Amino acid sequence: MSVRPALDWPALMRLGLRELRLSPREFWALTPVELMIMAGLDGAPGPLSRARLEDLAARFPDIVKGAEQ
Repeated sequence: MSVRPALDWPALMRLGLRELRLSPREFWALTPVELMIMAGLDGAPGPLSRARLEDLAARFPDIVKGAEQ
């Protein structure tokens, strides 16, 4: 049986109520995972930067079928 770490409720409340400016009703309606996603703390990549776009364009160039290269 695995033991889950306790949630840091004071920190989550500061994040939701102070940083994200949620109302108490909005805060308590969220799951901790939803709150983390809203705060950008879910490990997902951030917005696409120009450098990342250029990297993707170099790795996956646009190719039109039937066109000469």
